Amino acid sequence: MNFDASTYKFTHAGSVGKTSMIVGALMLLLTAVGYVSNQEIFFRAYMVGYMFWLSLALGGLFFTLVNHLFGSEWNIVLRRFSESLSKTFPLLAILFIPLWLGMHDLYHWTHTEVVVKDPMLSAKSGYLNMTFFTVRIIIYFGLWTFISHFLHKKSLLQDEHPSEELIMTMRRFSAPFMVLYALSTTFAAFDIIMSLDPHWYSTIYGVYFFAGNFLFVVSFITLFAAYLKSKGILDNIITVEHYHDLGKLLFAFLVFWGYIGFSQYFLIWYANIPEETIYYLYRWEGSWKIITMTLVLGHFLLPFLSLLPRAAKRNLTWLGIVAGWIIIMHFIDLVWLILPNFEKHGVHLSWITFTTLLGVGGLFFWNFWSVFTAHPVVPLNDRRFEASVKFKNV
Repeated sequence: MNFDASTYKFTHAGSVGKTSMIVGALMLLLTAVGYVSNQEIFFRAYMVGYMFWLSLALGGLFFTLVNHLFGSEWNIVLRRFSESLSKTFPLLAILFIPLWLGMHDLYHWTHTEVVVKDPMLSAKSGYLNMTFFTVRIIIYFGLWTFISHFLHKKSLLQDEHPSEELIMTMRRFSAPFMVLYALSTTFAAFDIIMSLDPHWYSTIYGVYFFAGNFLFVVSFITLFAAYLKSKGILDNIITVEHYHDLGKLLFAFLVFWGYIGFSQYFLIWYANIPEETIYYLYRWEGSWKIITMTLVLGHFLLPFLSLLPRAAKRNLTWLGIVAGWIIIMHFIDLVWLILPNFEKHGVHLSWITFTTLLGVGGLFFWNFWSVFTAHPVVPLNDRRFEASVKFKNV
């Protein structure tokens, strides 16, 4: 790959995107073989791999919205990272089709004969039905695509015609966009994951899902910035000060994720209502107990202690290790959220989960890389750009 440091553009994007696309296509072909061999396992495994990448795109969109809303200077140099991540929603909408086709295998509430015999499902049938579910999914992806396209377009326009008005336009629109994002992401979490067990519900579920997504995107941005630095790209633009703030975000949202997770558990434990406690009883059965404790220790306690010292947030090698670890824990968290609805006595990961992870991930990264390398990789004509480059932690 070739990078022009004067224009902040890639003159040649290299083979990264093409390699990602080839790997993704091959892995999805293998995933299709899994569909032929075991259709039931295919859909649940595909959901885990797919939701992993959808959560990254959702995290990227939130990072962009926050950037505009708060008007902070330090993250201006990182904005194109999150903008490019959120431009993958059209691709992800297409890749959602296998899940839509597998709804009968995934969701009990799609079985008419089951709904008729179950008073609770009958009461929820006005919301949980295939037609309304499909409409909602179309609305979610439509909203996410529109918001990400609008903000990215305005951001690129700023490169050609810098003005204060463009900054204020992106900020003004980001306020209602944030409300739409919060509602759509929350209900998407309810619809796609929580309704796998339609008898159980939690009003805090969407917030828990969002917290994990944001941890994922901050970790990804940290690792991707470090990757570019290793290639000599933006190494004088993204400094240790920016990594320090990324580390602070990771630390803060680890606490937030842990707080939300514990709050959900504590309220259910305290109420001790059988139809609520069953959610955690399934996740304390067999080898699921190991996964549950892994999340408590590995998703919260270990990274929390690892990022506690100030020096840890300014050591790029250590910060990269912690960011990579958090991404692995996020994947395990999604396994914990999804698979116990089907495998109640212990975790059994299928090879299809990993081919889907690589397949969807390969196409996702190809899409991300194509958008990222097609334009200046920083908003260089933003009036706050110089201040962002010179940003110092106090």
